Amino acid sequence: MSARPVFEDLVESYSAEIFAYVWRLTRDPQDAEDCLQESFARAFKAFDRLNGNANARAWLYRIATNTTFTFLKKRRHQNGRIVELDLNLASPGDGPAEAASRRETLAAVARAVEGLPARQQAALVMRKYQELSYPEIAQALGCSEDAARANVYQALKRLRGSLGVILTDKVDAGKFPQT
Repeated sequence: MSARPVFEDLVESYSAEIFAYVWRLTRDPQDAEDCLQESFARAFKAFDRLNGNANARAWLYRIATNTTFTFLKKRRHQNGRIVELDLNLASPGDGPAEAASRRETLAAVARAVEGLPARQQAALVMRKYQELSYPEIAQALGCSEDAARANVYQALKRLRGSLGVILTDKVDAGKFPQT
């Protein structure tokens, strides 16, 4: 039986990781910070109910996912605001043509990922960006491991379909563009 973690240790261990995940879903640093704070406030309130054998990382992802989905629904209903991705991300040594091509690719990826159903989007971000295992994704989304795999698979399938040739090689090679 594993020892029950101290809440402050969870915050210290996972804040940066959970922030990165939430930022990838909201694409706005202030919104991500707000969702992170709300997620940890909810986690603190529920901490006494956390089983000592539970995967605390997946538990925090589940809370952050639910908090962020709620936030995004409110944001869409309130003002339909779409947050723009920082498209000035260039690799060292990129010339103007490469930088422009990268910006276009990132914009296309951002639109396509944003158009995914929420569970597929979350599963994809958890797997490709946050590098969570399928059991962790399943726990975070409250579904079976097979459903977690299916969500990632369907997200990639939709991205390939909507983006065509743009991403097929990058996604298949495990080089999903970092947004």
